[in-house]
Amino acid sequence: MDAIASSASSSAARTTLMANAIRALAMDAVQQANSGHPGAPMGMAEMAVALWGRHLRHNPSNPRWSERDRFVLSNGHASMILYALLHLTGYDLALSELRNFRQLGSLTPGHPEHGLTPGVETTTGPLGQGLANAVGMALAEKLLAREFNREGHAIVDHRTWVFAGDGCLMEGISHEACALAGAWKLNKLVVLYDDNGISIDGQVAPWFVDDTAKRFEAYRWNVIAGVDGHDADAVDAAIARAKEEPERPTLIVCRTTIGKGSPNRAGSAKAHGEALGHDEVKLTRTALAWAHEPFVLPEQAYAEWDAKAKGEEAEGAWQARFAVYKAAHPELAAEYVRRMESELPGDWADTVRTVALAAHEKAETVATRKASQIALETYTKKLPELLGGSADLTGSNLTQTGSTPPLRIDARGDVVVTADGRIGRHINYGVREFGMAAIMNGVALHGGYVPYGGTFLTFSDYSRNAIRMAALMKQRVVHVFTHDSIGLGEDGPTHQSIEHAASLRLIPNLDVWRPCDTVETAVAWAAALESRTRPTALLLSRQNVPYAPKPAFDAADAESALEHIARGAYVLAEPSEVGLTRKPQAVLIATGSEVQLALNAQQELATEGIAVRVVSMPSTTAFDRQTTAYKLRVLPPRVPRIAVEMGATDGWWKYGCAAVVGIDRYGESAPAPQLFKHFGFTAQNVADTVRCVLGRATRAASPSFATPGTTP
Repeated sequence: MDAIASSASSSAARTTLMANAIRALAMDAVQQANSGHPGAPMGMAEMAVALWGRHLRHNPSNPRWSERDRFVLSNGHASMILYALLHLTGYDLALSELRNFRQLGSLTPGHPEHGLTPGVETTTGPLGQGLANAVGMALAEKLLAREFNREGHAIVDHRTWVFAGDGCLMEGISHEACALAGAWKLNKLVVLYDDNGISIDGQVAPWFVDDTAKRFEAYRWNVIAGVDGHDADAVDAAIARAKEEPERPTLIVCRTTIGKGSPNRAGSAKAHGEALGHDEVKLTRTALAWAHEPFVLPEQAYAEWDAKAKGEEAEGAWQARFAVYKAAHPELAAEYVRRMESELPGDWADTVRTVALAAHEKAETVATRKASQIALETYTKKLPELLGGSADLTGSNLTQTGSTPPLRIDARGDVVVTADGRIGRHINYGVREFGMAAIMNGVALHGGYVPYGGTFLTFSDYSRNAIRMAALMKQRVVHVFTHDSIGLGEDGPTHQSIEHAASLRLIPNLDVWRPCDTVETAVAWAAALESRTRPTALLLSRQNVPYAPKPAFDAADAESALEHIARGAYVLAEPSEVGLTRKPQAVLIATGSEVQLALNAQQELATEGIAVRVVSMPSTTAFDRQTTAYKLRVLPPRVPRIAVEMGATDGWWKYGCAAVVGIDRYGESAPAPQLFKHFGFTAQNVADTVRCVLGRATRAASPSFATPGTTP
């Protein structure tokens, strides 16, 4: 009995040492920065000991090991617990970086950032999105396992873990994502809820009255409630139970005290979002019996936390299993490696060329949403990693193809496979735009799939923050936004996008494409899939648009034509295309469905001897990255420019436009042709605008265009 008691005492002492090392680093770093959130890291310290010290499978020497467990700190303001864990377990995160917490150029910013700090799986801070990302990660794991595992070869078999707080569960996105996690039976997803009852405004009880356990039970989660979050053994036991759950994701409700260890701040909002203060830090050291100076930790603490040897052993064992798998299934192994490394097939360029040439030969008059589906039919067949979906608008967004059967999960929690052996690759997200966008981010972060999802452009407002996070994290995620203008017609101004294209173009590192026909749509999709460091928004029409002739294709110069389109803007039609041999007197810049207006206006003006160049600019964001020389070839200096787009005009003045035919007010409910005429989106009005800019306006002409900027 004495030996057992001694062992228990030794275990408790190790747990206390490990937990207090986190508390000390958290309070010291926040105090040094005089900025941050010490309370949650101090309160979750034993939770971290239980998960990171006893269950998490990872390799600090190789943070990108594909078969590692994923850990998401959804309550990203508690970043110091993650930085402390990464440092203590052996990641390449020096103590000096913790000293520089929240300082310019450090690897320890105020909220965890993916791609900056080794071991950080996703950028968190906007509450709830990390939890939603984790749902996407767990989904990717489940689908990859079904796709690649074979009898006797479980090469994909890892878990996704989340720390989340009250704020994550108050955010509505938690409902969207967690409901889907239950529907998908993501049993390898485990969320540890830091139930400390405190937010910035104080005790949450007056405004957060949810019965969280029952809420998650209603989502069909496995809920383990009433766990003492300061008892590492109790948390350990709950985690062990969660790992045995065969079907459902698990929520472990850990009751904790925020700022645990601080004599005067523990349990208060004061511990949440500000430094404890020098005096309180000293008192906390005494209360914890932590006899070490700031940022000084005993070697025993490092020894207890060090995970390098265990991690290298785990990865080594997996590599050995993968070698056996590769010998048995060489093609599958090669495909797994290609996809986890985010590489496209070697003949991808030929595929794009084939799709584009076929579109040019057919020259179909279709809506660009249909053009998107046409391109996807080939792309989804070529790329099994394309994982599509829609927020309850599949028939309108046209995101499903013959190669993407619907994702379905059976009663046992297994992914349903079609008769010909395919897994579901089209997700019915339901009416959950924000959840869809954040889940897609998680899928992309996990690796192995390229996610895309559809909704109406006006509903991009629901998705916007997750789109921004994808751009910040440089993730290849594709948003298919259809019904891109007043052209959707009778649904009226609630559904008609006005400011959305301009607004999306303002997001750094987001590519926005508004193609005019089938070829441009095929190129836009190709650009999105080739872009490994930025997400893409495709803005597509509901109404049919005629095919815009491509002289370069007819001149057997398809490669050059495709390259020019991929640059974001190109010369679509010179004056010579309408019988004039003179240099252009004006340049019409148009996007999407308005390109046809520009071409028709060009033809009308040619009858009067007015020479106009038409530039199609499907992507302002791609064009803005081009060289000055290319930009000047497309938009020659000292030639007046007129932009045409059914949307807000502000973004066009940067191109030195003399006028913009646009719309800076909300739309109306009416058939699309009536709306086009009502708002001046006619070839006649575009031509009149050019005449006005050139000083040739007749008395009868009264063009509708925005207030001119400065003519270059």
